[in-house]
Amino acid sequence: MAKRDFYEILGVAKNASDDDIKKAYRKLAMKYHPDRNPDSKASEEKFKEAKEAYEMLSDTQKREAYDRYGHAGVDPNMGGGGGGGAGGFADAFGDIFGDIFGGGRGRSAGPQVYRGADLRYNLEITLEQAANGFDTTIRVPSWDSCETCHGSGAKPGTSPITCTTCGGHGQVRMQQGLFSIQQTCPKCHGTGKITPEPCPTCSGAGRIKRNKTLEVKIPAGIDDGMRIRSSGNGEPGVNGGPPGDLYVEIHIKQHPVFQREGDDLHCEIPISFVKAALGGDIEVPTLSGKASFTIPEGSQSGKTFRLRSKGVKGVRSGYAGDLFVHIVIETPVKLTEKQKELLRSFEQLTVEGGAKHNPQSKTWMDKVKKFFE
Repeated sequence: MAKRDFYEILGVAKNASDDDIKKAYRKLAMKYHPDRNPDSKASEEKFKEAKEAYEMLSDTQKREAYDRYGHAGVDPNMGGGGGGGAGGFADAFGDIFGDIFGGGRGRSAGPQVYRGADLRYNLEITLEQAANGFDTTIRVPSWDSCETCHGSGAKPGTSPITCTTCGGHGQVRMQQGLFSIQQTCPKCHGTGKITPEPCPTCSGAGRIKRNKTLEVKIPAGIDDGMRIRSSGNGEPGVNGGPPGDLYVEIHIKQHPVFQREGDDLHCEIPISFVKAALGGDIEVPTLSGKASFTIPEGSQSGKTFRLRSKGVKGVRSGYAGDLFVHIVIETPVKLTEKQKELLRSFEQLTVEGGAKHNPQSKTWMDKVKKFFE
């Protein structure tokens, strides 16, 4: 069967520009790609036909020969299907491959540049430090240029040479059937250079690991688990890429008195049953000093009192949280005989007084009676 005209296959005019030819091929490749039409022989043939047409028309010399002599001017058995050089089918198909499967990077004229990895530093602080904020210093790992080779990675008196595998591009192309895959050069690892004689100090890395001291400002109101970003203080980039960032993650130590919930604070205060029964003023600690409030007569264990604005002013809050004081009535221990006798007398008096002294006990007993009826 006679071959169809290459321009007709791509649907372009004979005076079409290189960009027009590439766009036409991309459109057809997206439409008839075997991965999009796995069970269609017709689509596979159209894809191969478009592929061959693009291979010929994207090459200047082959296109001139085809325009002058037609199909006789190009030999399909010579140099048409490799796709290994710069430009031509391999580059265009690499773009198509990225479009079909997502995330294609396109072509690269040299070694790939990569951003450095981010680092995390765990910083443990007190509740008071978190509430008030403070400045501190931390030591983190860093990389400095090797003083022996001045960052070249080569032994003094020698220098790196262009990678013979990738020709200094940092990447190589592999043709696998219909696919042209670009990957990092396995010999130079994407740098485009190799060092036949590595520097003995840095083993060819061009840098050595050291620690550096950074100043970190902890803002007032920061909470457990929050992170502070230190831009550019992560690991260095590859092939001149930008460095990563350092994230300082905050961990607040357990406090002996307070528990924090958001911007609010909670604490438990033990009081005697006499204080709970008679009421009175008590003094409680806060992060900013002492505060006092009045416990009403007849307060029960577990009763909560709210002290407004005695909590923490959060990083994003316009006002401070509250302090919640939870009352815990403490039962006296190790009583003397005289104390026990006084308590027995007191118990007798409250029983004789009836339910007015112990309303909760009376309510509970009534519920129990109904349960067993």
